[in-house]
Amino acid sequence: MGGRTATGSLLDERAAIEQFLARQDEITFSDLFRIISPRVFSYLRLHGCERGVAEDLTQEVMLAVYTQCRTLRDHELFRPWLFRIARNCWLQHVRRSSRQVSTSDIESTSEHLCSTNEDPLRKLAMAEWLRWLHAEDRELVLLRFVQGLEYHEIAEVLGTPTGTVQWRLFNIKKRLAQRFGLQPV
Repeated sequence: MGGRTATGSLLDERAAIEQFLARQDEITFSDLFRIISPRVFSYLRLHGCERGVAEDLTQEVMLAVYTQCRTLRDHELFRPWLFRIARNCWLQHVRRSSRQVSTSDIESTSEHLCSTNEDPLRKLAMAEWLRWLHAEDRELVLLRFVQGLEYHEIAEVLGTPTGTVQWRLFNIKKRLAQRFGLQPV
C-alpha cells in the first residue's frame, strides 16, 4: 500500500522533499505542498477530523514544515518528522477542543484507504478491521499500511523503539487474523 501517494509516486515525493530541503523557497515548497499536503490531510481525516478542521490543521502542519525545516538534522527522517508534527498538531487540536474525540470516522475512512481502481470489498474489510482496533493500534496500522511509513519511521513518529513497533504490528495482524478468520501474514 505504501508505494504510491495520492498525487504521484514515492519517487516524486522523495525528489520534492530533497529539493525543498536543499533550497527552501516558494517554488520548492509549492511542489512539496502539492505532494505532501494530501497525505497530511488524509492522516488527519483518518483521525476523525472534519473536513474543514483537517484542512486548517494541514495548513498549520505545512506552515510548521516551512518554518521549522532548518531544525531537521537528518534529511532521511523527513517523513517521521512530518508525521510527528501532524500528530502533535492533531493532539493540540484535541486538547483545545476539550472533548472526547473518536480517532477515526470509520465510514469515511474507507474512501481514503484504497484508490477507486481497487476492489471495493477490500475497502469494506479494511474499514471493519479499523473499527475493531483500539485507537493506539489503529494509529500504527494507519501509519504503516495507509501512509506507508517504515518501522523505523513509525518509531520516530511515536517516540518508541523500532522493535516495539514491529512487535505491536505483528500482534495486531495476528489478532486481526484470529478475529476475522484470515491466514496470519
